[in-house]
Amino acid sequence: MKKVIISGSLLTLPVLAFAQDLNSLDTFLGNVASLVSRATPIVFALALLFFFWGLAKFILAAGNSDAQAEGKNIMIWGVVALFIMASVWGLVGFLQSNLGIDDNATINIPSVL
Repeated sequence: MKKVIISGSLLTLPVLAFAQDLNSLDTFLGNVASLVSRATPIVFALALLFFFWGLAKFILAAGNSDAQAEGKNIMIWGVVALFIMASVWGLVGFLQSNLGIDDNATINIPSVL
């Protein structure tokens, strides 16, 4: 655990070093948002594939109750993952519409100057 914290903090040091330059921070946050928006459909597809894998495992293990239980467990976690992702996606959309935040809005970073 200690190694994970140390390596994680070492990976964030370059971001902290360039934190004074607000344009690069704005660019960094824009890149992170772009990466998340591109990865979201892939993660949804993986969760759906996980559910169908559990469904196939459940159906193909018709006589084996242990394998059916394992398939059922995989299906449940697939549905839970899909539910959580859809809920977060809906919550973000709800907050964006109620707070008047546009999808392509620029990020306004407060400054002291």
